Amino acid sequence: FQRCVGMDALNSLHSTTYEIDEKHGTDYHKRFLEFVKMIQKENLVIGGAMTDPKGDRSKGPSEQDDPDLFTRIVDSDEKGVYVSGAKAHQTGCINSHWIILMPTIRLTQNDKEYAIVGAIPADVKGLTYIYGRQSCDTRVMEGGGDIDLGNAKFGGQEAMMILDRVFIPWDKLFMNGEFEFASMLVERFTCYHRRSYVCKTGLGDVLIGAAATIADYNGVPNVSHIKDKIIEMTHLNETIFAAGIASSHQGHKMKSGVYLNDDMLAQVCKHNVTRFPYEISRLAQDIAGGLMVTLPSEKDFRHPEAGP
Repeated sequence: FQRCVGMDALNSLHSTTYEIDEKHGTDYHKRFLEFVKMIQKENLVIGGAMTDPKGDRSKGPSEQDDPDLFTRIVDSDEKGVYVSGAKAHQTGCINSHWIILMPTIRLTQNDKEYAIVGAIPADVKGLTYIYGRQSCDTRVMEGGGDIDLGNAKFGGQEAMMILDRVFIPWDKLFMNGEFEFASMLVERFTCYHRRSYVCKTGLGDVLIGAAATIADYNGVPNVSHIKDKIIEMTHLNETIFAAGIASSHQGHKMKSGVYLNDDMLAQVCKHNVTRFPYEISRLAQDIAGGLMVTLPSEKDFRHPEAGP
């Protein structure tokens, strides 16, 4: 679960660290490659932490009333740096081994202390997770697991990450004050990540298959409006998939040797993902009928009297 964010961070950092070194004579790219070797050797999951709380969005990081609304360097010594701040909506952070902290917006000279990219263990001292809520998360406590929870062991979750003087050693630091490269990193990361959303078509495949199965159970697989809805679900799902594949196919080689997918098609892929899955779900509910959205709990199905 959730390797895509880490891979998007690794890909965008491969080219960005290379180009920072090219301009400033730093050794970020070498440090980064050593980190990647360690990650690959141990088969670790990376969480990419980009989104800050932001506060007043008309102001930059250094202009905020609260300086910790964006993640920043607060101290340093001969061993490394210390960062404070927060990262919001971090999908998959709880079940990652390492977290890569990155800027979230274009930065200016006044924001140098916020131009920080570094890798931290997910259980590092000074890091607190505030676990997010989901609409059906109380089902976890109802004794179900086979029906109600879906992917019971490896399902998704989000959390807010609060950083209080979290230590990053120098060899795990891949940007340190090079503010002019923040926007480059953000743009490249989002280009990869918005293409990564093509994974939602896997969920779409499952939902389309389930809707077709329910139509069979209801005895209406050959009714024209049912077939039309399944065709429309497939059309929407494959449209998302096509934009993602096209974005990758149109990729181009960067200076560092890594490839970057097509930016416009990646944005189209993401735009489709923000619209089409909801329509696919609506059509699935149309086909299944009210039973699917008002289904009794697994606890009731297993009740000795009510269950049968």
